[in-house]
Amino acid sequence: MPKPVHLADLQLAIMQVLWDREEATVADVREALLDEGRKLAYTTVATMLTKLEKSGHVAREAKGRVLSYRPTLRREQVSRSMVTDLAQKLFRGDLETMVSHLLEGCDVDQEELTRLKKLIRQKEREVKGDE
Repeated sequence: MPKPVHLADLQLAIMQVLWDREEATVADVREALLDEGRKLAYTTVATMLTKLEKSGHVAREAKGRVLSYRPTLRREQVSRSMVTDLAQKLFRGDLETMVSHLLEGCDVDQEELTRLKKLIRQKEREVKGDE
């Protein structure tokens, strides 16, 4: 089982930029965060990228005099880890309650409900196959 990944809000925002762009400089990340309404100093973004590199979440490469960063973790890996952690911490593993809260708190259209039902049917087949 992969090691759990825990990212703070700003770390996650930086990772989102890197996943979307696949590779970015400090200036690129800062600009993308500014576009999202996050007014951060260049040095703050650089420091966060250095911390993410030290923790193994990003890799850097020198391209001339500029450092470029890319994610070393997949978005799905982080999403799954953080959602699993949330389910355990907030809902004590009670998946039904967690899904209920999500359905009540989000606008869900018929197309999304159809996809969710399909996922449930797939999981039912997996569970039956394990018995």
